[in-house]
Amino acid sequence: MSRIGKKPVDLPGGVTATVSGQKIDVKGPKGTLSFTATDDVDIAVEDNAITVTPRGKSKRARQQWGMSRTQIANCVQGVTSGFKKELEINGVGYRAQVQGKVLKLALGYSHDVDFDIPEGVTVTAPKPTELVVEGIDAQQVGQVAANIREWRKPEPYKGKGIKYKDEFIFRKEGKKK
Repeated sequence: MSRIGKKPVDLPGGVTATVSGQKIDVKGPKGTLSFTATDDVDIAVEDNAITVTPRGKSKRARQQWGMSRTQIANCVQGVTSGFKKELEINGVGYRAQVQGKVLKLALGYSHDVDFDIPEGVTVTAPKPTELVVEGIDAQQVGQVAANIREWRKPEPYKGKGIKYKDEFIFRKEGKKK
């Protein structure tokens, strides 16, 4: 039995949800998001809340139940407050700056890395060693942050590289004589 799936998703003020078949559209102050559920679950909007119920008792229906509820909750959170990932850049000479729709990263390579910022996501650099990725789609924000981090993952000896702000890098001791 899904404990997450049982909870209804509350709709805050200013957010509307419309269901047509297996597709749900959530509209709020920051924009519109939609999610298409599989045929294993039913979606209903009643009393300012969205409920998800499984069709049948199969294992797949129970799996889709909790996942669908979480995806809908992410849509509601995205159109109300949005999602944010913060990155830190550690290393001598490592820095970042945003120029229009391009993120320029100096990461110790022989050239600067130009990262094109996709639509629907905003990347800001409050400091040369900090990045903030924001948007309404949780999956897209996380994917853009992971793609930026991929250019120079943090290494365990000196801790140089791009890491998430809340990430802990397990440090290793170097060679001994």
